Amino acid sequence: MTIPPRFRRDTAQPQGSTTAPAGRPGPAAALLDHYFQITARGSSLGREFRGGLVTFFTMAYIVILNPLILGGFGSDSAPTDVAGNWLPAAQVGAVTGLTAGVMTILFGLVANLPFGLAAGLGINSFLAVAVIQDVTWPEAMGLVVINGVLIVIFGMTGARTAIFRAIPKDLKAAITVGIGLFITFIGFVDSGFVRATEAGPPVQLGDNGSITSVPTLVFVAGLLIMGGLVARKVQGGLLIGIVATTVLAAILEAVLTLGPASPENPGGWHLNTPVLAGQILAVPDLSLVGQFDLLGSFSRIGVLAATMLVFTLVFTNFFDAMGTMTGLAKSAGLAHADGTFPRLKSAFIVEGFGAVAGGASSGSSNTVYVDSAAGIGEGARTGLASVVTGALFLGAMFLTPLTSVVPIEVAASALVVVGTLMSAQIREINFKKFTVGMPAFLTLITMPLTYSIANGIGVGFIVWVLVHTAAGKARKIHPLMWLVAAGFLVYFARGPIGALLGG
Repeated sequence: MTIPPRFRRDTAQPQGSTTAPAGRPGPAAALLDHYFQITARGSSLGREFRGGLVTFFTMAYIVILNPLILGGFGSDSAPTDVAGNWLPAAQVGAVTGLTAGVMTILFGLVANLPFGLAAGLGINSFLAVAVIQDVTWPEAMGLVVINGVLIVIFGMTGARTAIFRAIPKDLKAAITVGIGLFITFIGFVDSGFVRATEAGPPVQLGDNGSITSVPTLVFVAGLLIMGGLVARKVQGGLLIGIVATTVLAAILEAVLTLGPASPENPGGWHLNTPVLAGQILAVPDLSLVGQFDLLGSFSRIGVLAATMLVFTLVFTNFFDAMGTMTGLAKSAGLAHADGTFPRLKSAFIVEGFGAVAGGASSGSSNTVYVDSAAGIGEGARTGLASVVTGALFLGAMFLTPLTSVVPIEVAASALVVVGTLMSAQIREINFKKFTVGMPAFLTLITMPLTYSIANGIGVGFIVWVLVHTAAGKARKIHPLMWLVAAGFLVYFARGPIGALLGG
């Protein structure tokens, strides 16, 4: 077969050709490299694309899970608001993919960081369990929009950056390690490797101390496959591991017909069943976009009660994202000596707009996902990886059946591998000083045990201030640390405070 001149990989160029010589990037590649600073950050186009793919695969569950948390298939299976209204799961899934795609692409283009954004699990659960008991769904999403506007203002005025700079470097390292432990614990729980007990210890290994389900064995297999590939420094190790373990899961499902997990079928898959069934393409229903009521909750439940809800949303959103970005930047090797990272202010502002967009689309506040660490572990270092992830989320609106093929047990394996890598930052914490060691340890241990990054940060802030004060070092504490610690005290006591104000 004769190869046309424009496809030959030799140095001789046809007259008038604009194809770059071998060894040099073409115009498009050069433009991407310049805009995203790919070479300057020690990465490559291949790493960025692989990293973006891996991040998507480890985050894709949100397109399936968010509709199950916020919506359902009828009023008897979905969270209903104070007026008896509910959100259709298909519509929630569509706006989940839309907002995650748009915001992740925007974050990559503006902040140039390999972080994916999607509906935050903590906030969507808070909305479904607590907020809509008192307000309607549109009013709840209006509160999310207000929360996002406030976070954007904090980012634009530099208040968020100032707070970030005030955090001691040991505490920042503890946040990174805590996130590593947190995502590892998430992986253990999502895979069924760790489960709750009916009596005795809060958690146990598998079922009564034994691994009894095939999906959990798939998790273990994926962990060993990915861990081995990473240990051998195989390029694309995580991505190869995800694909290989998904194929294994699909084969096992085809042979054993395990089905989804339920009380009657505890040995099934915990979220996605690895089966490609039904039509592959589906036109997304975006009817929920714009269905929010900005101020309706204030007239329905009163200014004080609505303000407490906004306060809770802001604190959760603000510090969850700050902690996540701290850990991800360190994991990517992009953090400076003081823990800051490139385009810090831009990252904070765009993340705030993610909350606005999530509320405006009725998909819940969008925030940076700790699962992005999987793509970083694959080599992603720039916003190009985020653009790839975002584009795949937009495609997921049309390809939901394909998205659901990767079971949560496979994604859990990747999270544990990455959690291991992130925990290496513990070496940066000076445990020889008790005034440093105690708040750092409580920060990193609180995150997984309370299932909240914000809780870990809050405990760390408060204990740092109290222990240093007790040691006679109050003057060395940054004023903003005092302010934020006081804010966290109010945050942790928001239940009694809200009851008192309501009474």
